[in-house]
Amino acid sequence: MTHDMKILMCPPHHYDVDYVINPWMEGNIHRSSRDHAESQWNQLYSVLKKHATIELVEPQKGWPDMVFAANAGLVLGDRVVLSRFLHPERQGEEPYFHKWFEDNGFTVYTLPKSLPFEGAGDALIDRAGGWLWAGYGFRSELDSHPYLADWLDVEVLSLRLVDSRFYHLDTCFCPLTDGYVMYYPPAFDAYSNRLIEMRVPAEKRIVVSEIDAINFACNTVNVDHVVVMNQASDELKAILSDRGFTVEETPLTEFLKAGGAAKCLTLKTIEPRQTEPKASSILSRVIRLEGHLLDSGIVNRALDVITTGGGSFQVLSFDLGMQRQDISVAEVKVTAPDISVMDDIMGQLIDLGAVSLPRESTPAQLDAVVQDGVAPDDFYVTTIYPSEVLVGDHWYRVQGQRMDGAIAVTHESGQLVARCKLLRDLKVGEEVVVGSKGIHTLRKAPSIKKGTDDFSFMGAGVSSERRVELVVEQIAWDLRRIRDRGGKVVVTAGPVVIHTGGSEHLRKLIQGGYVHALLGGNAIAVHDIEQSMMGTSLGMDMKRGVSVQGGHRHHLKAINTIRRYGSIANAVEKGVLTSGVMYECVKNNVPFSLAGSIRDDGPLPDTKMNLIEAQADYARLIEGADLILMLSTMLHSIGVGNMTPAGVKMVCVDINPAVVTKLSDRGSVESTGVVTDVGLFLSLLVQQLCKLTGEYALVK
Repeated sequence: MTHDMKILMCPPHHYDVDYVINPWMEGNIHRSSRDHAESQWNQLYSVLKKHATIELVEPQKGWPDMVFAANAGLVLGDRVVLSRFLHPERQGEEPYFHKWFEDNGFTVYTLPKSLPFEGAGDALIDRAGGWLWAGYGFRSELDSHPYLADWLDVEVLSLRLVDSRFYHLDTCFCPLTDGYVMYYPPAFDAYSNRLIEMRVPAEKRIVVSEIDAINFACNTVNVDHVVVMNQASDELKAILSDRGFTVEETPLTEFLKAGGAAKCLTLKTIEPRQTEPKASSILSRVIRLEGHLLDSGIVNRALDVITTGGGSFQVLSFDLGMQRQDISVAEVKVTAPDISVMDDIMGQLIDLGAVSLPRESTPAQLDAVVQDGVAPDDFYVTTIYPSEVLVGDHWYRVQGQRMDGAIAVTHESGQLVARCKLLRDLKVGEEVVVGSKGIHTLRKAPSIKKGTDDFSFMGAGVSSERRVELVVEQIAWDLRRIRDRGGKVVVTAGPVVIHTGGSEHLRKLIQGGYVHALLGGNAIAVHDIEQSMMGTSLGMDMKRGVSVQGGHRHHLKAINTIRRYGSIANAVEKGVLTSGVMYECVKNNVPFSLAGSIRDDGPLPDTKMNLIEAQADYARLIEGADLILMLSTMLHSIGVGNMTPAGVKMVCVDINPAVVTKLSDRGSVESTGVVTDVGLFLSLLVQQLCKLTGEYALVK
């Protein structure tokens, strides 16, 4: 009897579990019975023979997994894309399958040797839409999918597998007649599950339980309305029956030991073609990585971002340099299943700080702002790195660069201007860049002041405490040079500076002209003023290190006194405040900004309790900075880091290593962390500056 459906199978004459290339094989080496496997395979053969014409390929000794014929290739019409096996243990099967397809009249397409693709195990035709569901993540690479789309004239929908137990798509996903899909959602990432839900109506989606999934219920052979599988729960059989399917179970436990079941053992060699070609949504972009890529771990982090983000990569070139001090350069092709995934990956790659996007000929896409303070969907999110945007046929440098903003394109004085803006500042009538096309991002920012030297220690990282004196020496040299050439240093400080006895040293830095703006919260000013007026900080006597009776009220008394005079400057002018960090700021005309929070007592009249006003004031004082010194204040430091463009050096000092690495984790890769007591750090810094200047005091 002949059937419309043809299925290729390979007898298990040489089948065994000889190695481990998937989790199912672990613990099963040479524990499979070949006689039992032959019996189970013959039962499957008999069941399928009732519904399809079975064709056989001759098994070959030494290739025990050749029995899993689904991995021979992907067939559509008279064309077949031959598999490129990932593991050497299966690569020897390829020429035998190649010969069988050629002998049977198929046009055979072969992928590059370095591009894994494991046939119909990772590529399944949808029975209603005609598109190709293609898996990647374990055995097949995403970069193979554009070849499938081109050679087979089919739309490819890429699904990323994330559970190693389900290493092939056909182990957890099965398209069925009439557009139904049977699948196990936890085997896929969020994007893939969303894609399935977008393409398959809810009433057509059959979600299997974990028990059914690990019994390979999804590894099913579907012919018309018959489904042949290893085993199914009563619940799943009832669901399939309600949808018009007949379930035929045939035990395949011997093959489960190698990670396969009914579908893995078969390959449909008759698949109807679509009458019209379908476009593929697969996207590719080339990025450039520069820096000390191996030492810093940038390469590994970048590739992790690509794969965990749902993409794939191909390293096009990698130049390590000739000497240790030479920078490395790599070009990497990034592939993603659609524009939303690509944009997310590219944003994360840029945040790593070593990525330079090449100029493109495609202009940026602009969407209008239709509501004040609200950007269009999919707007491009800016980073700290200098950027250019292609509008029409001209590249425009983005002004006001900072991270976590949007690029607004407007006309100012008859000139087109691209400007980085916070969401709240967007206005109706402006246009905003959406997507990531037409954006050129530079890794290396020009120095704020030309002709300055950069210390190598200023690269991202955390300096251990045993190197504090060396780091302090380098920072001192930088502070001295910045001061002498009229540069700008901004200090962001927390109350720990006062508690650890660092106040007198910070005062000397201000007196010596090494500080040009001070940023902090209500607390540093309150405790500095408390110490100045009453000799305590948080009620502790700063000289004796003991609690003072009633000292817990001292900070409130300090706040009350300043409030009586209306401002810190007025208290200085009236002779009420006569020393301390805030006193030196007023006397030396060093601007300061205090950003309030919900926990603040008082607060001081100078403290800005309006968050938006405080952010704007911080940004104003940061502008033009050469170096920012962050002293034991994690939240203010992160805030400052987020609004600071690339090219500004940052030094973050804290006793807690988790704090000093936080800035780098959030993308501020120009920061160096110094793990030490902030009071000790400031003391060493002042001592080193005294040595450099030949002065016993830092007063100019």
